[in-house]
Amino acid sequence: MATRDDLEANAEFIRLADTYVEVPSGKNVNNYANVDLICEVAKAQKADAVWPGWGHASENPDLPKQLNELGITFIGPTSPVMSVLGDKIAANILAQTAGVPSIPWSGDGLTADLTPEGTIPEETFKKGLVTNADEAIACAERIGFPVMVKASEGGGGKGIRMCGTKEEIQANFPQVQSEAPPGSPIFVMQLCQGARHIEVQIVGDMHGNAVALNGRDCSTQRRFQKIFEEGPPAIVPKDTFTKMERAAQRLTQNIGYIGAGTVEYLFNADSGEFYFLELNPRLQVEHPVTEELTQVNLPATQLQVCMGIPLENIPQVRRFYGKDAADTTSPIDFMQDTYVYPEKHVIAARITAENPDDGFKPTSGRIERIKFQSSVSCWGYFSVGANGGIHEYADSQFGHIFAHGTNREEARKSLMLSLRQMSVVGDIRNPVEYLVELLGLPEFVENTIDTSWLDGLIKGKTVALQYNTFDVVFYAAVFRAVQALKKKEEDLLASLGKGQLGLLDQISGMNCFPIELAFDAVKYNFEVQRCGPDVLVFSIGGKKITTKIRQQPDGAIFVSIGNDVKKIYGMEEALGLRLRMEGIATVMLPTLYDPSELRSEFNGKVVRYLQDDGATVKEGEPYVELEAMKMIMPVKATATGAIQHTRGAGSIVSAGELLGNLELADPSKVKKITQFDGEFKLEAASAATEQAVEVDDLMAQVELALDGYQPQATPTELVQQLFVAAPPMLYSELAGKMLERYLSVEEKFLEQQKASMSLDETYLSLIAQNRDSLDTVVSVALAHSQLAVRNEVVLATLRASLAATDAASLAEP
Repeated sequence: MATRDDLEANAEFIRLADTYVEVPSGKNVNNYANVDLICEVAKAQKADAVWPGWGHASENPDLPKQLNELGITFIGPTSPVMSVLGDKIAANILAQTAGVPSIPWSGDGLTADLTPEGTIPEETFKKGLVTNADEAIACAERIGFPVMVKASEGGGGKGIRMCGTKEEIQANFPQVQSEAPPGSPIFVMQLCQGARHIEVQIVGDMHGNAVALNGRDCSTQRRFQKIFEEGPPAIVPKDTFTKMERAAQRLTQNIGYIGAGTVEYLFNADSGEFYFLELNPRLQVEHPVTEELTQVNLPATQLQVCMGIPLENIPQVRRFYGKDAADTTSPIDFMQDTYVYPEKHVIAARITAENPDDGFKPTSGRIERIKFQSSVSCWGYFSVGANGGIHEYADSQFGHIFAHGTNREEARKSLMLSLRQMSVVGDIRNPVEYLVELLGLPEFVENTIDTSWLDGLIKGKTVALQYNTFDVVFYAAVFRAVQALKKKEEDLLASLGKGQLGLLDQISGMNCFPIELAFDAVKYNFEVQRCGPDVLVFSIGGKKITTKIRQQPDGAIFVSIGNDVKKIYGMEEALGLRLRMEGIATVMLPTLYDPSELRSEFNGKVVRYLQDDGATVKEGEPYVELEAMKMIMPVKATATGAIQHTRGAGSIVSAGELLGNLELADPSKVKKITQFDGEFKLEAASAATEQAVEVDDLMAQVELALDGYQPQATPTELVQQLFVAAPPMLYSELAGKMLERYLSVEEKFLEQQKASMSLDETYLSLIAQNRDSLDTVVSVALAHSQLAVRNEVVLATLRASLAATDAASLAEP
């Protein structure tokens, strides 16, 4: 099944498929989460079985129910079991019934015997949920703030909000409802602070057995969505983790669970206590962590289980328990026998289309290419390829990287190295550089983190990429100067191709032009001189910085200052310039907007405004909610004032689009932009050393001046320096070359003048002669536009030659 959105995004799963059936685009309720549609396609395609993967309809009990009615195998648990375990409310009641420790929540203390259909009695189930914000507040006051308001059918960070006050519950309850599937029950759970998120990987077979295939530590999260996953869970003592595994096995065996699932716990490292969180009745996206540790292929195991093969007869499971894979006569008691504990550690990183500079808000757009090199200790996969993209209805995750080592430290270093060498080029943002910084923080290295660690770092903005502000500003100016010249050249060539000569009047302006940009509330004004096709000189604050530019086919720009070479990429976006300095950082230089304009920070759909039209909104206060990448995200006001809505609910908006106007409460309090006034301290320029100028270099500068580029000194000074540096025997040769270069251009105009042709007629004639190489016309026009400079070069050359001849005559006996 593939939507038009995914087809146009060049999704990897479509490329790998033998064939596909196109399904409606839009939200996943129209396609991948639409049970009726899935069953209709499966029946039409005469499918033997359906593998649900993760997300979408993988936890909807209606899917196995309808497939069973059609005689199609569902690779996973039965509908009643999925209903009771996949529902977070029912799962907590079941865990309490089985004596598994639970966190205080809206249904704490509830127990139940299952109905003949294998479900929780409806009356008991309803006691565990909340139906509105007021009920959620009452529950929170009973169990104690802070709490999590969760949708039973949510997941992946969606349909869940942390609330520390009654007001936050009032604001967040509608968001939880909006992100979860329609009608999903909602419950409230006390936030277990300082806890670790620990998972046990479970697989149950059709014969009443359940195996625990070790587990994972997924404590590095933001907005309750995982960033890193690792295993084994090194923070949990082995005997405690065994208790977690046995509890998970009992929980699943008691109700005849079939297939792969994950039992999630919260673990307090200080007390050693653990609490049941939920059970996901499906495979997790991070399952390769477990596969690397156990060498058990989980999708293959799912298939073998649904074929009726007992777990103890699956070769990879037997090897995991130290048994002969071929000898199925020796049984395995999964509740008593112990497996061979893994002698390696694995850490995985999710690669997402999110902006780490703005609270990990989702982004969407085109992806030109992804550069990632797998190695012996690290590999990865991506859901999109070259010339693909992430559309607004897609999940933000588009890649996953897995690194392993003999211990946690080896795995951490391997992952850091691979992420440093990775790059994603395109419209989207990604947190790869941020992830590298996280992996190097002492708390992660020492493994003292908890589930609130990353959210705390994001809120406090305590993790920042290290860079020199002047470097950012300078390389941004270089990028914009290169782009400005490129645009002018393209426009000029297009104009000449149409026989239009108007832009030729502006050609001399390509040699000297200003570049203005702002960063961190400071405005910088550069004067740029083009001293050659690849030489730009930037002047600011009385300082001149000479650069050599080399543009690459992939859009990269190499910038040389002396012996220092930097590789940069740039992308102009609605909100500003995104600059990537290879090996340093990716930085956004925001566009300067009127402070009375409130603009969208990302692509999305307007869900609702949070203040009435004309009401006052305060700086830093959310004023609108946008839906993006299946998440409801608030956008905050940048100033205080009375808001006027410019869009309506349901409107599709792009990044940078106007969402509202503010009548500023106090214009004097708006942050001012100051003009840079001081010493511009560029690291590369400071390290550059003066080098002796060779004759060839001086001759090249003179030739560039004759070609119409801005000379780096006066023409007379350049020629004098050349003749001082050159040996006398070369004087005639150098002078001849310069005169020949001068005449190669001016003779073209002399011939036309003799024919009484105007300047425009001369250029039209040149265009006709060079229809397939209009660059030649541009080069001639540039040189001729600097005739005064060229004349000065020739006169200085003649004077220098004459002086040299006179000196030689005086030297003769």
